[in-house]
Amino acid sequence: MKIAVVGLGYVGLPLSLQFARSCVSVLGIDVDPKKVELLKNGQSYIKHVEQSAIAELIDSEKLSASTDFSRVKEVEAVIICVPTPLTKNREPDLSFILETGRSIAPHLAKGALVVLESTTYPGTTDEELRVVLEEGSGMKAGLDFHLAFSPEREDPANERSKVKQIPKVVGGYTPACLEKAIALYSRAIDKLVPVSSCRAAEATKLLENIFRSVNIALVNELKMVYAAMGIDIWEVIEAAKSKPFGFMPFYPGPGLGGHCIPIDPFYLTWKAREYGQHTRFIELAGEINTRMPKHVIHRVADALNSQQKSINGSRILILGLAYKPNVDDERQSPSYVLMDLLQERGAEVAYYDSYVPVIKPTREHAEFAGRKSIEWNCATIENFEVVIIATNHSSVNYHELGKWAKCIVDTRNAMSGVPVASGKIWKA
Repeated sequence: MKIAVVGLGYVGLPLSLQFARSCVSVLGIDVDPKKVELLKNGQSYIKHVEQSAIAELIDSEKLSASTDFSRVKEVEAVIICVPTPLTKNREPDLSFILETGRSIAPHLAKGALVVLESTTYPGTTDEELRVVLEEGSGMKAGLDFHLAFSPEREDPANERSKVKQIPKVVGGYTPACLEKAIALYSRAIDKLVPVSSCRAAEATKLLENIFRSVNIALVNELKMVYAAMGIDIWEVIEAAKSKPFGFMPFYPGPGLGGHCIPIDPFYLTWKAREYGQHTRFIELAGEINTRMPKHVIHRVADALNSQQKSINGSRILILGLAYKPNVDDERQSPSYVLMDLLQERGAEVAYYDSYVPVIKPTREHAEFAGRKSIEWNCATIENFEVVIIATNHSSVNYHELGKWAKCIVDTRNAMSGVPVASGKIWKA
């Protein structure tokens, strides 16, 4: 069997590797020629994806890469793994999905399967994408070609998150489409979870991410409430998670990051309005989580005030640019928001992150493109008035940080258990 995976990012590349390991011939397609060239040379451009795994599969010709969408005519199935961002007005941006549909439609073979994995609102697959594919191919979904949705469940840098072992939800446009999708994914994934429709599968993914967003907002709010009472939220969570039922630990932070939780809940919020429904929980969680960077800035101001200093004119270091520990993905990272807020208040801001040595261009924070991570040494670190721990990478030596830094604002409880002089640590 030969398949194509369109979009070779944090979702598409690991999925391509798993199918290739499962004796499926995989053609990876991406609009970025740099990614394609690196793959052809057996090189990885994602830090947690091992280069040796790519090189082995490229050498054995189980995996190939191209920018040519016409090669879709060679395959039996196409899996779409492209971004689904929000517009400036916080409305769903389906342009990457629809443009991909237009690019593959003229080249679809009769009987081929198209599966969308990009997180989106219910109705995207059987409405928007279906129409584009039918118009471009001259065929009918469910009759001439098959259509399905199967949400990605990638968790970068999580050792327990293996593509093969994570149960895969699958929904088809018709029963025959579902059967075809099950036959595809069963080649590479251990357990499949069939649902009644594409819409049910789309809704499943949104529920997963909304669940996380709401619970993170809850602990973020409790963090501020308990701090006012002199109670450490991290101690409370640690104690609460000893309960063997009815509780799941979530942890506070400086704000939400990544391509899922800050974005996906608002896909449902937008779609719900079409049905006259209001998503108050989702919107409230979004407000709380969006407010977290400002809370961190208030704590930085408190820390500096205790030294008779102000943010204006201070040198401040952001420790961790990636949105989560031990990855090189800085999409939607709250660290960017912290940098913006500090610079607006007159601070001189730098960052340290071994996973992101140079800031790549982004649509939201183009002004930071090209900035480089500082060097990790005592002479550099002690030059800053405050170090904000925004991302708790395990590669950071927190004992050294405790010795070198004048003042630390810890948003991740990273300094817990590290011996530090009294008054140096401020939790946020």
